[in-house]
Amino acid sequence: MKGGSEPRKQLRLFLDSNVLTGGIVARWGLDRAVLSLCAAKICRLVLAEAVREEVAENLLLHAPRLDAPEAQQLLDDYTRLIELAQPEVVPYPGEKDVLASRRLIAHEADVAVLLSAMNAKPDWVLTHNTKHFTPQVAKRTGLQIGSPADFFRQLSRGVS
Repeated sequence: MKGGSEPRKQLRLFLDSNVLTGGIVARWGLDRAVLSLCAAKICRLVLAEAVREEVAENLLLHAPRLDAPEAQQLLDDYTRLIELAQPEVVPYPGEKDVLASRRLIAHEADVAVLLSAMNAKPDWVLTHNTKHFTPQVAKRTGLQIGSPADFFRQLSRGVS
């Protein structure tokens, strides 16, 4: 370390399925850049079981639209990302907790994902789903929620 500076804390990023899927499917872009940070272990990927399941479904839906080698590459890329990133896995929240927390977010299908994020307490929740993961949801839960673009804007300011 130069100048006795402390090592920086590794930011923990909880990725919603749309960011994770987008980063795997896209050849380039901010979603992919987030995955690259996690694969390089610059940031820590926090992966909820609820998100992992949704990503697997999304990739299986997307794969038939590709030719066989491209589809296989897509699945291989996802497997390689998980190997490289060695994510912190967050288990499904309990069914009682999901039912009791229904009021936290407008879309019922997002409750398990939101509870997983709350349990993990990441530095950021990254999503493109601003219709459901609103500023009000962030305020109610104490989570920092934003898009990959929001995250990179903050990162460029040197603020975590």
